[in-house]
Amino acid sequence: MKNTKNILIEKLHAFENHPYKVQDNEEMERLAESIHEHGVLSPIIVRPKENTEDEYEIISGHRRVMASRKAGIREVPALIVSLDRDAAAIVLVDSNLHREHILPSEKAFAYKMKLEAMKHQGWRSDLTSDQLGGKLETAEIVGEEAGDSKNQVRRYIRLTNLIPEILEYVDDGRISFTPAVELSYLNEQEQYDLLEQMEINDCTPSLSQACRFKKISYEQGLTPEIIAEIMSEEKANQKEMFKVPMERIRKYIPKANAKQTEDFVLKACEHYYKVLQRKKERSL
Repeated sequence: MKNTKNILIEKLHAFENHPYKVQDNEEMERLAESIHEHGVLSPIIVRPKENTEDEYEIISGHRRVMASRKAGIREVPALIVSLDRDAAAIVLVDSNLHREHILPSEKAFAYKMKLEAMKHQGWRSDLTSDQLGGKLETAEIVGEEAGDSKNQVRRYIRLTNLIPEILEYVDDGRISFTPAVELSYLNEQEQYDLLEQMEINDCTPSLSQACRFKKISYEQGLTPEIIAEIMSEEKANQKEMFKVPMERIRKYIPKANAKQTEDFVLKACEHYYKVLQRKKERSL
């Protein structure tokens, strides 16, 4: 059963533990200004909240509700659907996965929520039939809406094992996805010890270091001393580099590849250094 009506904002509640962040930023300000001028053009989707009268849980439209509050709007149009929590969770996840900007943490918890909801509904966690009669893992079905493979779904869900502080590094782009997955295998104390070293040294682990952390954690356990020793190593991307635009030297070595170009520049520097040394010797 579906019906649409205007609902007072104070009667609306966020979906419990929903994975998407509703941020009060410039984009939210623009949405609030638009709603103030034009109203909420597209109804939000809600379901009746259990054990309440005339109260609703938001399935889709958390940002529009927040923007409406900022715009001073007292009620918003809503499509009311009769769904249990698991069915509603699946709709919530699917309605947001195609957003233009979605954080790794949002995708991670969204995949986890959908997978758990499907299991509660009786979907087998190992295999389930598709329309063509083939067999698909539930994780594969979860990733279909967003175009991710079953293995990628599992990797994203691994991120939910990261402590919030390290997961924030992933959302900010300071730790890449693949090293983050490796770090998710560390226990909570090891992650906090790593976080301390990251803050002290103002750096993040490389993929190689993350893999070593995972291996040592599994084999013997990570100590703060081991973490500090590995994090103190110089990473390739931290070595001092000198770059020259290729167009500036292309006329001298037009057909050279990157390695040949590097060798040519080094030999040219050596030659120039020897010329300067000879000039210096003659002037003495």
